[in-house]
Amino acid sequence: MSDELDDAVAQFLSDYNSAVKEYEKGYVDADATLSVIDSHVEELREARE
Repeated sequence: MSDELDDAVAQFLSDYNSAVKEYEKGYVDADATLSVIDSHVEELREARE
């Protein structure tokens, strides 16, 4: 993996964990959490290209 992709994966995992924690604490609903995760997946895909 390139450094850029490594960084993107690390950022994705951090952002994913943050989104899940906010959901578990009741700060956001499931739809909002999935929307956030989807946007992070899209960023990860872009970094892969």
